[in-house]
Amino acid sequence: MDVGTARVGVARSDPDGMLATPIATFPRVSAVGQVADAAVEENAGVIIVGLPRSLNGSLGKAAAAVREFCEELADELRELAYECPIRLVDERLTTVSAHQALHAAGRKERRHRSVVDQVAAVMILQTALDTERATGRVCGDTFVPSATTGE
Repeated sequence: MDVGTARVGVARSDPDGMLATPIATFPRVSAVGQVADAAVEENAGVIIVGLPRSLNGSLGKAAAAVREFCEELADELRELAYECPIRLVDERLTTVSAHQALHAAGRKERRHRSVVDQVAAVMILQTALDTERATGRVCGDTFVPSATTGE
């Protein structure tokens, strides 16, 4: 997933974890429920969420907003009685790269908004899949909801 302030782009992989494909872009205000429903419908084994970092690797306001989204998503999944780990992966410059890819594909700039979040979600997921395949290790950090840590 690519979580933005206005929209959330969602992608999925094939059952073998080889190829990421776009699913949808949801308005941020309703995305938690829609993402949780999609996770259940797709029988997701893990949810990968892009964690925006600054170029020096630090976390800022955007990362805090993503963590807040993950808290809400974990709560929604718990309410649905669906167990699915959420992992946060570095997604520096993904949206910029998505815009560049759409431009290179000949898509008009004004039409990027409707799909750029899906393209960014595909890039985040594909990078995670490729990294896991190449290293044999799980990509990203498991998100631990504050409700389970006693905070």
